[in-house]
Amino acid sequence: MDNPQKFSNSKEVISFLSESFPACFSVTGEAKPLKIGIFQDLAERLKEEERVSKTLLRSSLRHYTNSWRYLHSVKEGAFRVDLDGQHSAPIEKEHADHAQTQLEESKAKVAEKRKAQNAAKPGAKKNPKSKSVPAFKSSSKGTNQDNVKPKAKLPPPEKLSVEQIVAGTSVTVKIGKSPMPATITDVSKDGVQVQLDTGMVVKVQVDNLRLARSKR
Repeated sequence: MDNPQKFSNSKEVISFLSESFPACFSVTGEAKPLKIGIFQDLAERLKEEERVSKTLLRSSLRHYTNSWRYLHSVKEGAFRVDLDGQHSAPIEKEHADHAQTQLEESKAKVAEKRKAQNAAKPGAKKNPKSKSVPAFKSSSKGTNQDNVKPKAKLPPPEKLSVEQIVAGTSVTVKIGKSPMPATITDVSKDGVQVQLDTGMVVKVQVDNLRLARSKR
């Protein structure tokens, strides 16, 4: 007969152990704390098993007992089991505390590694320019300016027609640099007499008068 193919990794060994000793090992569900000295018991039981070497068996046991699932099972007062699932000795507080410390350290390492991997992913770093407050304000200000409609230019005041050069017509008269509101009070050959809104009465030429814009 051909020699059976040897196991090449811990996963294969643990799967084999769970099939061979189901009352002691498992690959799913809640694990059971192992009897101290379980390696010697396994070496004796598996001395005819050619598929697993003692070196791989030892490293597989280390892998099994360092798993989170196993460390969760190591609690003070719980019983360790032998290969046949029989209770051995209860777990001491010192061993339970050590297992809890191992579990917390292992979880912390995994969390730190995952954090480093996420930070190394493309696009993980935020673009500092993406939240540029000055740029946002500038853009907003520019938008407001664009929405302001320019004021429409008013047409220049109209000159008075012959029919409008009569007493009572509201006009603006240019005195100095600024036109002033007034009302025609008298019309004669040598000029037009108007009364400013201030109460002053002056005589001006028709060319200096413009028709006052009606208030809407």
